[in-house]
Amino acid sequence: MTAPSPEQELLVQQAARALGRAGLVHAYGHCSIRLDESHFHVCAARPLELIGDAPGTVCAISGALPEGVLGEVRIHQQIYALRPDVAAVCRIMPPALMALSTRHIVPMPRHGIGAYFDRVPLWPDPRLLRDDAAAAGLAGMLGEAPAIVMRGNGAVVVGDTMQKAVTLAWFLEDAARIERDIRAMGCDPAQGVLDLDEIADRQVWSGQVAERMWAWLTRDTA
Repeated sequence: MTAPSPEQELLVQQAARALGRAGLVHAYGHCSIRLDESHFHVCAARPLELIGDAPGTVCAISGALPEGVLGEVRIHQQIYALRPDVAAVCRIMPPALMALSTRHIVPMPRHGIGAYFDRVPLWPDPRLLRDDAAAAGLAGMLGEAPAIVMRGNGAVVVGDTMQKAVTLAWFLEDAARIERDIRAMGCDPAQGVLDLDEIADRQVWSGQVAERMWAWLTRDTA
């Protein structure tokens, strides 16, 4: 039977605690890593900051979820099925992004960190995704993007490593804070968006971009 290594279990727990401490989730939210082409490992169904050393659960990428696994984890299933490049998924509830989403607004690439989100689709339905058809629809709308915003319901962020997924989760909320603030200033939202060359030059992972953010977010969480 497929099972996570101790290192993989710890990675999921660290990610959960980091997302909680960074304020990117509250009582609700979850994260997972891909184990192989047919299985992934999702964190325990607890508030993420309080995950402790609670073990997660192995889930099949197709088929019914195991007993005790949160219903929206089917979002992870559908994304892993459609995106072989994705190795980690974070379901988050960040406050600035949440506020914008209620107005059907997603962050624009306005600063260096926001450049990672040159395209962010908006899932328009605020209801929980607890059936396979809805989860498949969201995964399809995500497409090749690194994140999808859910109207009044947070976001889903993906990465080819857990470190990148958690980093992008923090980046997305930072982009949302910038978007909220410039709109609060009364600025024209059509102005101040990075151009294509600026975006391409900032969408890099060299220089330990993810590693440094991961180290900062997971400090004292091991």
